Amino acid sequence: MSFNKILTIVGLFIAIVSVFVAEFAAYSGLLLVILGLVSGFVSPIADLTGRMAYTVAAVAMPVVANSLDVIPGIGVHLNAIIDNIAVMLAGLVIANFLLAVKDSVMPSSG
Repeated sequence: MSFNKILTIVGLFIAIVSVFVAEFAAYSGLLLVILGLVSGFVSPIADLTGRMAYTVAAVAMPVVANSLDVIPGIGVHLNAIIDNIAVMLAGLVIANFLLAVKDSVMPSSG
């Protein structure tokens, strides 16, 4: 199992557990952003289409998740889980953006 898959599994675990464990929720956002940043720096998305897809997903997921609040009982929890996943994606998008800026400013070493 690759390091990136492990980071994703840990991020999903944190995203789900933090919704149900209040003591853990205070630090979950920071942990999820850090996991996203590490994932983005370790395995950057090379193509522009992939980077754009992740950016759109990070922006659109919370908007779509808000409509889940109407589901009785579990809708609020699903919304929070998807919001947490979007936070992790935001970290990944930020890392890829920084790498793209670095590549455009610094000459390639190859």
